[in-house]
Amino acid sequence: MLEKIRSFFGLKPEPASPSVPDGTRYYVIGDIHGRLDLFEALITAIEDDDAQSAEADTRIILLGDLVDRGPDSAGVIARTRAWQAQRDVRVLMGNHEEMFLQAFENPEILRHFLKHGGRETIMSYGLSKKEFSKMPLEDLFAKLPEIVPPAEREYIAGFDEKIIAGDYLFVHAGIDPAFRVKDQQRADMLWIRDRFLDHEDPFEKVVVHGHTIFDDVMDCGNRIGIDTGAFRSGTLTALVLEGDRKRTLQTRSADGVIKIVRDDIAA
Repeated sequence: MLEKIRSFFGLKPEPASPSVPDGTRYYVIGDIHGRLDLFEALITAIEDDDAQSAEADTRIILLGDLVDRGPDSAGVIARTRAWQAQRDVRVLMGNHEEMFLQAFENPEILRHFLKHGGRETIMSYGLSKKEFSKMPLEDLFAKLPEIVPPAEREYIAGFDEKIIAGDYLFVHAGIDPAFRVKDQQRADMLWIRDRFLDHEDPFEKVVVHGHTIFDDVMDCGNRIGIDTGAFRSGTLTALVLEGDRKRTLQTRSADGVIKIVRDDIAA
C-alpha cells in the first residue's frame, strides 16, 4: 500500500535495506586485541543466542587484530582455532597480525611491533616479563622463531583479506573509495583511516570494519564500525546480521565482572 501511495505521488520507492543472503545469520566480531576473557564470554553469548534463534546457516567472522595490547594474544589465537573446529569461523587479517608476522623478518619491524602491543603478544607465548626485560632486541629477534612456532605463523598468514556476504563487505580497516571492491589493495584494507572514514557517499557494499575505535557501534549507512576498543574499554562487540536486521551482542567488563548487553540497531 505504501509503495502504491508513493507511486501515485510520483515518489521514488525507498531503497531496500542492505541484507545478508536468505537463511544465513552472521556474527561479526570486532578487534579482540588479546582480551581472551571478553572473547570467551562473547563466544558463550553467541552460542546461546544462536541456540535460542530460528534455525539458520550460522557464520562467524572475526575482523582481525586478534593480537597485541591485551594480555593473552596466544590464548585468543588458540581459542579461535578451537572454535573453528566446531563452527564456520573465518578470520580477517588485521594490521597487527601483519606487523606480528613481519617482525620475524626484520629487527627494525620487531622494534616497531613491540611499541604497538607486541611486547604483550610475545610474552603471551611463554616468555616471562623478567626474560623479556633482560633480552636485547637482537637476541629477541633470534629467539622469536622458537617462541612462536612456524605452524602458528602459517595459520595467521592464512587469514582472509576480505569477505563478501550479500550487500555487505567485511574488511579489517576499510577500503579506498576511489576503487571498486575487486580492485582494493591489501594495504588499504588493513591500514586505511581518513580517506575511508571521511567518505559519506555509498560504497559498492556496506562496509563492516574494525581498526578505528569508537565508543559504541558506528553505523553511518555506508559503513559500520564495530571496534569498541576492547583492550582499553573492556567492551567487545559482535554485530549480528540476519536478513535486513542488525543487532549487537557485547561483553562488557567492569570491576572484574563481565556482563552481556544486547541491542537492536535501528534501520
